Amino acid sequence: MRGRLVVYGLGAALIGVGGVGLLRDAADTRPAGWLVWFAGAALAHDLLLAPLLLAAAALTGRIPEPYRGPVRVSLVLAGSVSAVALPMVLGLGRRAGDPSRLPQAYGVHLAVVLGVIGLAGAVAAGAVRLRRGRSHRPR
Repeated sequence: MRGRLVVYGLGAALIGVGGVGLLRDAADTRPAGWLVWFAGAALAHDLLLAPLLLAAAALTGRIPEPYRGPVRVSLVLAGSVSAVALPMVLGLGRRAGDPSRLPQAYGVHLAVVLGVIGLAGAVAAGAVRLRRGRSHRPR
């Protein structure tokens, strides 16, 4: 417990240092814009991410216990990657006169990454199945 309090104290001190720097260099850091971004991130977490995770947990509740973990981890990773990639997939910020801005096929790339996440989840579930099969065999 004491170690946890030390870590919390260090975290609070680092937040304080960041806040002082934010206010000290206000001309460069624009604290009002930062505050809007921070509040938006908190709202996105509380109003979008947390309910989606709770819904995913409820929907995967009937999956047998040893496989539930790999499925849930895969879903959380896929959702997180999709949320980060969505602006690029939608082409937000792309300009017709600037072909070097967002020049990739981000939808295809996202599909590949989601496929790798799904494959890794399937391999993890298969490893669980193999491990369970070995532990239940009579000797």
